[in-house]
Amino acid sequence: MSSRTAGLSDTISAIATAPGSAGVGIVRISGPQALQVADAVFVGRRKPSSAAGGRFLYGQFVAGGEVLDDGLCLVFRGPHSYTGEDVAELQSHGSPAVLAALLASTLVAGARLARAGEFTLRAYLAGRLDLTQAEAVMNLVQAHTDTGRRQATLGLSGALGERIAGIAADLTRTLAALVAMLDYPEEGVPEEERIQPLERAHHNLQALLATARAGMVASRGARLALLGKPNAGKSSLLNALLGYERSIVTPIAGTTRDYLEAQLELAGVPITLVDTAGLRDTSDHIEAQGVKQALHLAQNADLVLTLEDGHLPREPLDLPAGIPTLRLQTKSDLGTVWHDPEVLPVSAATGEGLPQLRERIAAVLLGNVARGEAWLTTERQADAVRRASTHVSAALSLPDDLAAFELEQALHILSELTGRDVKEDVLDAVFSNFCVGK
Repeated sequence: MSSRTAGLSDTISAIATAPGSAGVGIVRISGPQALQVADAVFVGRRKPSSAAGGRFLYGQFVAGGEVLDDGLCLVFRGPHSYTGEDVAELQSHGSPAVLAALLASTLVAGARLARAGEFTLRAYLAGRLDLTQAEAVMNLVQAHTDTGRRQATLGLSGALGERIAGIAADLTRTLAALVAMLDYPEEGVPEEERIQPLERAHHNLQALLATARAGMVASRGARLALLGKPNAGKSSLLNALLGYERSIVTPIAGTTRDYLEAQLELAGVPITLVDTAGLRDTSDHIEAQGVKQALHLAQNADLVLTLEDGHLPREPLDLPAGIPTLRLQTKSDLGTVWHDPEVLPVSAATGEGLPQLRERIAAVLLGNVARGEAWLTTERQADAVRRASTHVSAALSLPDDLAAFELEQALHILSELTGRDVKEDVLDAVFSNFCVGK
């Protein structure tokens, strides 16, 4: 048994609200003795252990004979709770001191401190959520934009699991037909029972995989690096996209030597804009370090905006291959001395080209995916769909007995994706990213 699934019969407790002061704070307790632990720290007209599920009790929180605070105790009886177990939520004022004392009192009363993601892990193990829904819980907690929230809500509703289940159904029917054929080879398998379902499943897997980039940037955000020679207008463009003066702008070349980051939302995606040092050969050691850093930032960005001054003779940037880029011709308000139909003219001073730039950034980051359908949102999900698609593709061109083996592999991967057949290391990878209390 791994550390992730050890101790799942324990009663656990944790602060379920964000650090800091707030109007309300919550300590959540779950497990076989959750209501008895709540009895020990809550004094009201009724004991939590005697209350029916869905009851709100008002009273005082106590520890060692001392009143900590007034508040509510919410009782949720298993299996109709988030975790599938008995749950008590203690709602006090959101003082860090009150919450720390209240949590400590639940630990003295017999609970242990919950591990990161343990409440949601218990919900998954109780069958309340599949693994894609559990990952959607994490995405919803961390959502910074409406697009991220919408995708997390879709995932939590089970929409992603339903897409995967539809694909698995096609594979299962085809596998059943192939197995039957192996037992009765004289029957054969009609094309509509083998080729058509597999082609449909492969198409649907590829369509699902195409959502991965959009889903991941919607949930975790994207980094955009601005690259160009000194005085190409990087800092001015950053300020124009933000709508306020974040970066210092001067006519002196080489002003930016270190990188500077700023946050904005674009097309529902949380964006980190990175202004970098101007690219040029230099004998200045500090500036040279800035140039080296700029290239490193570009290689690790989701998208690079390359800026070339349009009113000076063109000096194209020499960047490493494989970096996704959008090329921009800056200072278009000053007149241009060169033209390239593949380069977008922009002006930070007048705003020319900025709406088109925002559209192109959104197109690169989100691609051509339907906004109302569930997307893949983690690399784990994308890797599983990619591997399953490979097995289905192989099954299309193999003899029946080998095709059946490939379909078994694909179905195993899809069951791992939703969590019906998953290894401990996968659970560790998923739930270790959760906060304590969720």
